[in-house]
Amino acid sequence: MAMGNGQWSTNKNGIYNLGTGKARSFYDLASSTFRGLDLEPNIIFIDMPEDIRDKYQYFTEANMKKLHDAGYTDAFYTLEEGVDDYVRHYLKELKIY
Repeated sequence: MAMGNGQWSTNKNGIYNLGTGKARSFYDLASSTFRGLDLEPNIIFIDMPEDIRDKYQYFTEANMKKLHDAGYTDAFYTLEEGVDDYVRHYLKELKIY
């Protein structure tokens, strides 16, 4: 996530959602990971196990209102940019923290 080159700060305490506020699919995440590894996506879909179908969260989208209300206006990396950065600079370099 780009946080304004580290120049943004707030005196408001709390837990803030950080993200684009736009829902994305696990397919998008997996595809981006393959691209970061310089591989063609090879994704196999399987049925959701019956015992967790009614418990699985099928949709998530961060509500960014609290962060914006605190004054944060800078852009975040896209999913593709963030995954590519992590895969190329940490995962492939074995800098896993």
